[in-house]
Amino acid sequence: MKAVAIKGKRKFELKELEEPISMEGKVIVDVVKTGICGSDLHYFESGIPVGLVMGHEFCGIVKDPGARKDLKPNDRITALPISPCGKCEACQKGNVQYCKETWNAALGLSLENPGGLTQTIAIRPDMVIKVPDNITDNEVALVEPTAVALHAINLAQISIGQKVLIIGGGIIGLLSAMFAKKDGASFVAVSETNPNRGQKAVSLNVADKWFDAKEENCLVSLAQENFDCVIDCSGNASAVSTALAVVKNGGTIVLVGVATENISIPTVLAVMKELTMKGAIAYTKEEFETCIDLLSLKEIEVTKFIDDIVSLEEVENAFKRLTNGKDAAIKILVDPKK
Repeated sequence: MKAVAIKGKRKFELKELEEPISMEGKVIVDVVKTGICGSDLHYFESGIPVGLVMGHEFCGIVKDPGARKDLKPNDRITALPISPCGKCEACQKGNVQYCKETWNAALGLSLENPGGLTQTIAIRPDMVIKVPDNITDNEVALVEPTAVALHAINLAQISIGQKVLIIGGGIIGLLSAMFAKKDGASFVAVSETNPNRGQKAVSLNVADKWFDAKEENCLVSLAQENFDCVIDCSGNASAVSTALAVVKNGGTIVLVGVATENISIPTVLAVMKELTMKGAIAYTKEEFETCIDLLSLKEIEVTKFIDDIVSLEEVENAFKRLTNGKDAAIKILVDPKK
């Protein structure tokens, strides 16, 4: 079967993989749609690990239910792509994102478990979730990033009438903006270096205003807004420093973006303002399932963020679009059968 694997910095190769069979009760799934995630872009830029087959947000159809007796062939599913131990305190409390083993064998994030940038995958049975018939394939492929955003917003504890700034207008940023509005924020702004993405945040009705982070007076303009909460979806030093500078005294900062190296920030601002800073990693299983419920109930709309659906052969160009800093694309899905 065909698969797209990392070959080097900003390079993929289309290769052949053995089709998986059910071992240790794993569910064998034919991939229908896979999303390109922001974390995938980091791997693309670094070019390591060579051979990694990414794709941890997806919709699939059961081919072999393995140990899952409640599933049958042709059921539509998605899955938490993580590998928690299921035994530690974090797992027992439902906080699987804290488990020390969560990322060791994560689907599409580890060499031993190829993700959705191929045609058929093997998934740990207890992570598989059957989805309702009234959710489209494209919606199912967006459950995972939607859960990331929901987790960040839950940590932010936004109150009705608050002003919220989202730094970074990628898919997690815009989904976070969507949830901030849903939680009652009276004003949601997006700070973005790519004007096409910034304008899109407003045109998609998830942000009331966007600020050009490259403008000389951007920091001054943001500070005048007196934000109650800032959610950073970029993860670089400039973004975190901006968050510290523009949030109001006693405000909250949630760090969703991941810095791939150490960064220097003015922590004195956090002290002088008595800020609350929280890191946000992934989601709880409950939040993942909540996103499926919200989609089924038609309480959120996520397909408006999808800009394109490409084949495996077109994956490299799709990644280049998402990293060139100019394209308006927010989310690109991959159809392995296209």
